[in-house]
Amino acid sequence: MEGQGRFSLECDTRRVLVWRDRGTQNNPAFVRERSQYRRAGWMVWGGISIGGRTDLHIIRNGTLTGRRYADEIPRPHVIPYAEAIGDSFVFQDDNARPHRSRLVENMLEAETIQRMEWPACPTDLNPIEHVWDMLGRRIAARPRPPATV
Repeated sequence: MEGQGRFSLECDTRRVLVWRDRGTQNNPAFVRERSQYRRAGWMVWGGISIGGRTDLHIIRNGTLTGRRYADEIPRPHVIPYAEAIGDSFVFQDDNARPHRSRLVENMLEAETIQRMEWPACPTDLNPIEHVWDMLGRRIAARPRPPATV
């Protein structure tokens, strides 16, 4: 099973509460620079199975098209993982448009990778959503948001 998760570098409420002593309102230690973009964060792809997991792949800058998905996900991650598992490997994705592009369909078919039938966008059914939830909670619990992955 595979999927993407988005992790924000800012607090979810888009508000930052500051506790300070009297007379320290202009102290740089209490100022936090914020992105002017609403969704500053990372998009991460990963795959899990009963017997293991893939490496996480950070999807940097830009839109995830079918071509980009094919180049960044199935070729370096899914196909080698499928080869390691063998004939019992069945690939499940979330039916997002880039995952179902003709290019990706043809690539997986050429590699004889069987796909699991899956309803469109059933995030509540996908076990990897538990991984994204746990990772998101750990990121949010950090005292300072990480600057890099």
